[in-house]
Amino acid sequence: MKIRALRIFVPRAIKRWLPQSLFARTLLIIVLPVAIMQGLITWIFFDLHWQAVSSGLTDSLAGDVVWIVETYEAAPANLPRLSEQAERTLSLSVAFRAGDTLPVGRKPAYFAPEDRALEAALERKLDRPFWFNNRSYNSWVGIEVPVEGGVLRLYAPRERAFAPSGLIFILWMASATLLLTAIAILFIRNQVRAIERLADAAEAFGKGVEGPEPFKPYGAREVRQAAQAFLSMKARIQRHLEQRTVLLASVSHDLRTPLTRLKLELALADPSPAGEAMKRDLSEMEHMIDEYLDFARGEGAEAVEATDLAALLEQYCDDARRTGASVALSAPAGLTARVRPNALKRALDNLVSNAVSHGKTVEVSAGPTASGGVEIVVEDDGPGIPEDRYEEAFKPFSRLDESRNQNRKGVGLGLAIARDVARSHGGDVTLAKSALGGLKATIRLPG
Repeated sequence: MKIRALRIFVPRAIKRWLPQSLFARTLLIIVLPVAIMQGLITWIFFDLHWQAVSSGLTDSLAGDVVWIVETYEAAPANLPRLSEQAERTLSLSVAFRAGDTLPVGRKPAYFAPEDRALEAALERKLDRPFWFNNRSYNSWVGIEVPVEGGVLRLYAPRERAFAPSGLIFILWMASATLLLTAIAILFIRNQVRAIERLADAAEAFGKGVEGPEPFKPYGAREVRQAAQAFLSMKARIQRHLEQRTVLLASVSHDLRTPLTRLKLELALADPSPAGEAMKRDLSEMEHMIDEYLDFARGEGAEAVEATDLAALLEQYCDDARRTGASVALSAPAGLTARVRPNALKRALDNLVSNAVSHGKTVEVSAGPTASGGVEIVVEDDGPGIPEDRYEEAFKPFSRLDESRNQNRKGVGLGLAIARDVARSHGGDVTLAKSALGGLKATIRLPG
C-alpha cells in the first residue's frame, strides 16, 4: 500500500510543477532530452578526455617546477644559467625575488577545474608550500615557491598547464544547445499558433462573431483535420439554424393569412361575448407565433458593436414605465460592451416582462465585473421560483404555472430566449433568490 501511495503521490507532485500551456510542454519535451544529452556528453568529455589531458600537462609542469627549485637550491649562484636553460628548453620564465614571501590569497580562476587540476599536481610533486595565479595573466600561469632568502617565481604558458579544448568544447556545446532550442521554439510556436487560431475561431463562433478574415486551416496534419472538422460542424450548425428560422418563418406566414381572415371576419361580425373571446384567442395565437419566431430567429444577422449599455437600459426602462410598470434602474454612466443591441434588448424584454408580470416592484441594475465583463441584474418582489426548478425554468415551453403563474399569453420561451441571447455573446443567464423576495435574473456578458 505504501509503494502504491508513493506511485500516486510522485506523479501528482511532479505534475504541479509542470508547465500548463501546450507550447511550454512541447518545448520541455524537446529541449529537456537535448539538454540532458548535452550535459552527459560534456560530463563524459571532462571525465575521460579533458581531465586526463590536463592531468598529464599539470603533472609535467609540476615536475619541471620541482626540478627547477631543486636545481636552484643546489647551486643558487647558477640562477642566470638555470633561467636561460629553463626558458629555452621548458618555455618557463624563472626569477628570484629576494626577501619576498608567498601571497596570502589568490583570485579563483574563471574555470574552476583548471585550479583544481594544477593544485592537485603541485601538491603531489612539491613537499613545500606554494602559490599560483591562474587569472591575473592573460596567457601565463604564475607559480611561486619559497626558497632560502626569498621566493622563486616561475611563469609558464597556459597551454603547458591546461588543455585549451575544454572551454572551446563547452562553448560549442552551449552554442549548439541554444541553436537547437531557438529552432525548436520557432517550429513549436508555429504549430501552437495554429491551435490557438482554431480555439479563437471556435470561441468567436460560440459568440456569433466573425473575424476580419475567414478562418483557414493550417499547421500540422492533425491540426488541419481538427480545423476541417470544426468548419464542417460550424457549417452544419449554421444550416440547422437557417432551416429552423426558415421553417418557422414559413409557418408564421402560412398561419398569419388565416388569422388575418379570421380577424377580418370577426371585425365584420356583430358584437357578441363569443366574438370577444375569439378575438382574445386570436391575439394570443399571434403572440405565440411572435415568441416562436423570436426563439428561432436568434440574432445571427445582427452585427456586434460597441454599445452604451447605460443608455440602452435607460431607454428600455423608460419604455417599460410608459406601460405603467414600476421599474427602477441603477447603472453607471458610460458602461459599454460589445453586444448585439436588438438581441440584448429582446433578452431584457423577456426578463423585465416576466418580472413586471409577477411582481409589483422591479429593479434593474448593471455594472462591470472583476473579470472585465458586464453584469445586468433584474429583480422583482413576486412569488419567485423554487431553487430546485431554476434549470427547468430555462427549458423551452416550460411554464411553471404552479409557482409563477406565467404570462397567459406566453408559451414558456422568455427565459430560454434570454439565455440563448446571453450564451450567443459568450455569457450566460442565472437565477437566484432576490433580496426583494422574488426572483433575481442575472445576465453576465464577457469583456
